[in-house]
Amino acid sequence: MGRKEGMEYNLVTKAGYEFIHMEVTGFQRKPTVKNLLRNIRAVKNLAFAIPTANRILNKTKPDLVIGCGGYVAGPIVRQAAKKGIKTAVHEQNAYPGVTNKILSKTVDKVFIATEKAAKYMAFPDKCIVCGNPVRKEITEANPAESRKKLGIPNDKTVVLSFGGSLGAQAVNNRMKALVKHNKDRKDIIHYHVVGKYDDKDFENFLSANGIPQGENLKVFEYLYNIRDYMARADLLITRCGALTIAETACMGKASILIPSPNVSENHQFYNGKVLTDIGAAVMIEEKDLNEKSIVETFDSLCADKGKLKEMAQKAKLAYNGDCLDIIYKNLDLS
Repeated sequence: MGRKEGMEYNLVTKAGYEFIHMEVTGFQRKPTVKNLLRNIRAVKNLAFAIPTANRILNKTKPDLVIGCGGYVAGPIVRQAAKKGIKTAVHEQNAYPGVTNKILSKTVDKVFIATEKAAKYMAFPDKCIVCGNPVRKEITEANPAESRKKLGIPNDKTVVLSFGGSLGAQAVNNRMKALVKHNKDRKDIIHYHVVGKYDDKDFENFLSANGIPQGENLKVFEYLYNIRDYMARADLLITRCGALTIAETACMGKASILIPSPNVSENHQFYNGKVLTDIGAAVMIEEKDLNEKSIVETFDSLCADKGKLKEMAQKAKLAYNGDCLDIIYKNLDLS
C-alpha cells in the first residue's frame, strides 16, 4: 500500500506486485495559509483512510501487516492491530518518524535500524535492532570487477557524488566548486549524478568555466548501474538517507555526508552520525556547506589514502548483514 504519487508505485508495480492506493498526507507545522489548506486536506484524507483501511483488511484478510514509516502505514497498521491481526513496524532512520513512534505503542514487533532509535519509541525494551536491508545488487558488488568494467586505473582516486534520484541543488552547487578546484588534477576521477531536476544547469556551468568532461570528470543525470561506480569509489559525497547510509556501510566506503535539512525531525543528521561517530565519515551540515568547507574537507581526505582506507574499514562496522534474517525470525505468526 502507498500513494501513487510516491516512487513506490512505479517500483512495486514494475516488480509485479499489486499496489493498493491510499491517500494519506502529513500535517504541516509551520503556520501559513498554504499549510492551513494542506492540513485541512490532511484531515479529510485521514477521515476517509480509516474506513478504507478497514475495507481493505476485511477483503484481503492478511495474517500480518508491516508498516515502514510512511503516512499510509498509520491507518492500515493501527486498524489491523485493533482487529487482532499481527502487526510490526520497521524504522529505517536513527531518529524515528512520527508514524512509527505512534504505532510502536500498539504493534506486536518494533524493528529499528540503530540501537539509539529505541529511546524515542514508546517501549524501548520492545525494540529489536536489525539494521536496514540492502538490495542484493549492492551486497554482491565486486570492486575488482567494477574497476575492470569501468576501465579505471588503480592509481586514481575515484570520487562519486550524488544527492538522490531527483538531485539536490545544494549538493550540485558545491560540486561545481569542487570540480572547478580539481580541474587540472589527473589523479582524481570524479563522477557526479546531478539528478532529474538539474535541467542542464551543471553542464552549462562546466561549459562556461571551460571544464571539459572526459576521463577525469563525468556528469550523469541518473546512473542505473550506480552499484559499479559505488563499488569502485574511494570516496562518496552524498546525502544521509537511511538506505544510502546502509549501502555505504555495506560496501565499506569513506564518505563526506551532507544531511538534508528539509526532512522531518532532522533525521538525516542522525542517520549520518551512525557513520561519523565511528570515524567512517565526515559530515558537513548544509548551513556550514560552502566552497571553502567542501574543498578543504575533500583535500584533507584525499591527501591521505591511508585515511580513506581506514574510514572504509570502519564503515563496514555499521552494516548488519543479518537484517532480513532477524526480521523474519522475529515475525511470530503463531
